[in-house]
Amino acid sequence: MSVTEKEIIVPGRLTLAQLQRLCGTERVIVELDPACRAVVRASADLVRKATEGDAPVYGVNTGFGKLATTRIARDDLAVLQLKLLRSHAVGVGEPMAETVVRLILLLKAASLARGFSGVREDVIDTLLALHNKGVTPVIPCQGSVGASGDLAPLAHLCLPLVGEGEVFYQGQRMPAAHALERAGIHPIQLSAKEGLALINGTQVSTALALDALLATDRLFEATVVSGALTLDAARGSDGPFDPRIHAVRGQPGQIACAAAYRALMVGSEIRRSHLENDDRVQDPYSLRCQPQVMGACLDQMRYTTQVLVREANAVTDNPLVFAADGHMVSGGNFHAEPVALAADALAVAIAEIGAITERRIAMLVDTAVSRLPPFLTPEPGLNSGFMIVHVTAAALASENKSLAHPASVDSLPTSANQEDHVSMATFAARRLGAMLKNTAHIVAIELLAAAQGIEFLRPLKSAPALEGALRLVRSVSPAMMQDRSLARDIEAVHHLVAAGDIGRAIEAEIPELQALRLA
Repeated sequence: MSVTEKEIIVPGRLTLAQLQRLCGTERVIVELDPACRAVVRASADLVRKATEGDAPVYGVNTGFGKLATTRIARDDLAVLQLKLLRSHAVGVGEPMAETVVRLILLLKAASLARGFSGVREDVIDTLLALHNKGVTPVIPCQGSVGASGDLAPLAHLCLPLVGEGEVFYQGQRMPAAHALERAGIHPIQLSAKEGLALINGTQVSTALALDALLATDRLFEATVVSGALTLDAARGSDGPFDPRIHAVRGQPGQIACAAAYRALMVGSEIRRSHLENDDRVQDPYSLRCQPQVMGACLDQMRYTTQVLVREANAVTDNPLVFAADGHMVSGGNFHAEPVALAADALAVAIAEIGAITERRIAMLVDTAVSRLPPFLTPEPGLNSGFMIVHVTAAALASENKSLAHPASVDSLPTSANQEDHVSMATFAARRLGAMLKNTAHIVAIELLAAAQGIEFLRPLKSAPALEGALRLVRSVSPAMMQDRSLARDIEAVHHLVAAGDIGRAIEAEIPELQALRLA
C-alpha cells in the first residue's frame, strides 16, 4: 500500500471530508496538531496524582463493572490495565476490514488527544505509529454490545500496543510482537487508567458506521443516475420533477433530488419523442415519486452524517479527566445509543433505496407498463432475457428488509446487571455493509436493465449525461440480444457502482448531482 500524503488532524475538529480522505485505500501519514499535547500531559498528570492518594477512583484503583467496589493495591495498578486488555480481547468472527481498522486507530487517537482521558502522549503516539507504518490490528467483527464502549474489539485493537495480539503487516497476518519489531515500533507499558481509556469508547461502532455512510454516498449518486436512465428507457415523464411541486412541500432532500433528476434529463431525444400523443396520464410511483423517496433517504443520510461526525470528534471513555479544575468524573459517554439510532436510520434508507430500485426493474421487464419487449429481449419465449435477473434483485431487496430491522431496540443486560441497558450499535453499524452490497447489486441490475431498454429505442439518444453513464456500463457489458449468463456483467457494473464511478463519470457536467454528495 502506497503512502500518498500527510494529514494534520486537530482533535475535536475532524470533518467528513477529512474522514473520507482518511478512509481511502491509500495509506495517509497522520500527525496530531501539536497544540493538543499540553492538555494531554495535564490530564495524565492528574491521573498520576490520583494514584498517590487514598480515594477510590473507578478504573484507576478499583476493579471494573460489577467489580468497581474492589480496591486494587498501588503496586498492581499497571498490571490491572494490562489484564484488562487481555481479559476483554474475546471477540469472534472474521477480521474487520483493514480500512475500517485504520480509521478506528485514528478515531481512538484523536479522542484520547482531546485531553480528557488521562493517558500519556506515548499511548497516542503509538496508536498513530501503528497506523502510519501500516501495522493493522486484527479485530474480530463480533462481540460488542455497544455500551461500556466497544470493549472486545477495542481490546483487540490495543493489545498490539503492548506487543500482544495479532496484526496484519505487509500483507501477512502475524503476532503483533513480530510486526512491531519489523516496523521499528516499541511496545509500551501501560500506566494507571490507560487500559480502560483504550477500550472504553464508541470508536469501532463509529468507524463502521462512517465507512458505510461514505459508501452510501457513492451508492446514492449512482441510484439517482440509474433511476433517471430507467425513466427514459420507460419513456416516462419528467413533469413530476417540476421545481414548483417540490417547493410547496419544502423537504430539502426532495428539492435537491428533483433538481438532479431535471438536470440529468436535459437534452434527451427520447423524452422529446413522446411529449405529444402519449396516452399515459401518470407514471408508476417508482418513476414519478423518485424525488420524494430518494429525497427522504438523503435527509436521513444527512442526519446520520451530523451524528457520526460529532461522534468521531467525541470523548467517550469513562471516567473523564478534567485537568483544568482537577476533577475526575464518572459518566456514561461510552453508551453508543446515538450511533445505534443513526445506523438504524441509515439502514432504513439503504433498504428503501434498494426497494424502489427493485420496483423500477420490475416495471421495465413488464411490457404492460414499460411498453418495451417482454423481459427486455427481442425474442421472448426462446429467450428469458431479464426475467431471472429481476428475481435476483427481488431476493436482495427482500433480504435488506430483514436486515433493516432496528438493532437499537434490542438490549441484553451484561456484567451481572451493572450494565443493564446497551445500544447494540456495533451490530447496527456492521450490518450496513451487507445491506450496501445488496443494494449496489440491485442498482447494477437496474443499470443493465435500463441500458437494455434504451437499445430498443435507438437511434434516439438519451440525455447527454445519461449517455455518458450508458457508455460506462457498455464498456463492461455489451447489449444482450440473445440469452447469456449476466452474472459477470452484474459484478462488473456492481464494481462501478460501489467504487463511485457511475457518478464520477458525469457529475462534473451536472452540478445538481454533485450537490447531493455528503462530502
